[in-house]
Amino acid sequence: MNAPATDFTQRNIAIDILRALTMLLMIFVNDFWTITDVPGWMQHATRNQDMLGLSDIVFPCFLFVVGMSIPFALERRFSKGLSGVSTVGHILTRSLALLLMGVFIVNTEAGVSQEIGISKAVYRILMVVGFMLVWNTYPRSEKSFVNRLYTLLKIAGILLLCYLAIIFRDDKGGVFQAHWWGILGLIGWTYLVCAFVYLFTRDRLKYLILVWLVFITLCILLNVTRGGTPLLNLPSGNFLDECLGILHINNGALPAFTMGGMILSLLSTKYQHLNNRKKATAALIIFVSLLLAGFITHQFWIISKLQGTPPWVFYCSAIAVGTYAILYWLVEKGKAHWFNIIKVSGTATLTCYLVPYVVCNIPYHLAQMGVEVPEWITTGSVGLLNSAIYAFMVIGITYLLGRIHIKLKI
Repeated sequence: MNAPATDFTQRNIAIDILRALTMLLMIFVNDFWTITDVPGWMQHATRNQDMLGLSDIVFPCFLFVVGMSIPFALERRFSKGLSGVSTVGHILTRSLALLLMGVFIVNTEAGVSQEIGISKAVYRILMVVGFMLVWNTYPRSEKSFVNRLYTLLKIAGILLLCYLAIIFRDDKGGVFQAHWWGILGLIGWTYLVCAFVYLFTRDRLKYLILVWLVFITLCILLNVTRGGTPLLNLPSGNFLDECLGILHINNGALPAFTMGGMILSLLSTKYQHLNNRKKATAALIIFVSLLLAGFITHQFWIISKLQGTPPWVFYCSAIAVGTYAILYWLVEKGKAHWFNIIKVSGTATLTCYLVPYVVCNIPYHLAQMGVEVPEWITTGSVGLLNSAIYAFMVIGITYLLGRIHIKLKI
């Protein structure tokens, strides 16, 4: 693994802004369950519905940003002289952390039995506290007793999470288990696969593009067409599905987003010396090519997030590329400060993602105290405005947590 010639020392502010915007939108659409009369185009499409809802764009864009960040994160480790073995450990521990957090969140979604003595709201608050104790970025200190205190806090967090896993029972009496991995878990599996791909290819674009094409090919071959059968119509329980299932690659759609993000990140970094006209032309060619691929594949597959169909992959990738190109141009023009209000959601993203699991319990506690929210506040345009305000409030809480040195990092 030779060191690449590409310069990864300078932070790409446009990636941070894209991550921040994606997180803002994620918090916004995740709050739709609290309101009614949300326009259909803003919601998730059903499994067999041929539609790209606003909510269906968020997760793939986040996976795309994960991919854009991987080259910078791993190359910075190598630039500090850290070994390949330690980087492998870093990738594994990050993936494991995301999987664990994903499983905890998924179990609480199945309900929390009253038999364990604490409500779902309290369980989730304790869960987030455990996450923060274990994965908080504690401030550096030269005092040994302070560092020992930080170690004790991490141990306390581990013990708290173990206790919560042991006592957990869902509404049907089921124990703590991996029903599915949740959003964080899916990110964890995808990051694991794509980070290892980058570890062995580094900035050699031809290999990264080849792997991306492999995932795209899987997506094309394994998805059910409009005719009702996949192009590669293998019997259930076949060897290929079993192999892909080991690392949860499935039909290749999710890692295709992250690989696409890595490729765009490398292109952006390798050719940052080009003038703005050439950069804009390249971005336009990639954007139009992805749109065209989406249009062509849409003739044979529906647009479906839940099925992970090819047109969904191509259209969402085009949106991610187009948005990044605009943000990159704005940063070049010195307009990055326009996004300062949401900046923290792009730099303390995991904290921002977890804050709602505490804040969303406020309506529950208000209801327990007999306080009812008027229906008009959670209906239609007013409800959407309410969700938008809520999203900015979560970002504000994330900022305040950062001021007191609470910021999760894995």
